[in-house]
Amino acid sequence: MANLAGSNRQIPKLLLERARKLRKHQTPAEEILWECLRNRRLLNTKFRRQHNIGRYITDFYCHEKLLIIELDGSIHANQQAQDFIRENWLQSNHFTVIRFSNEQIFNDIELVLHTIAQALIP
Repeated sequence: MANLAGSNRQIPKLLLERARKLRKHQTPAEEILWECLRNRRLLNTKFRRQHNIGRYITDFYCHEKLLIIELDGSIHANQQAQDFIRENWLQSNHFTVIRFSNEQIFNDIELVLHTIAQALIP
């Protein structure tokens, strides 16, 4: 996993630039969740946002627990198929993926944080 998500990995320049752009232009749901996760606010656990893993950019990532959090806006059939392939690849490389809809972030952030906390506890 270290070679896929750790500090010693090689990231293609275009992917790195795209991740930086995504960090600068977060969605409202991403902003809300990031405020809850940043600076070790949840169980003193470090999260990164728009983090490159393999050829993918994940919304939020905790390296210590190999935990990925993805937020879904409106989804089209093509996007669902791509998400399925991406999630299978991540899981086959021993990452845990949790998905939330933007509506869950807006309407029940406490339940979202509780679900994330449960995934962080061994």
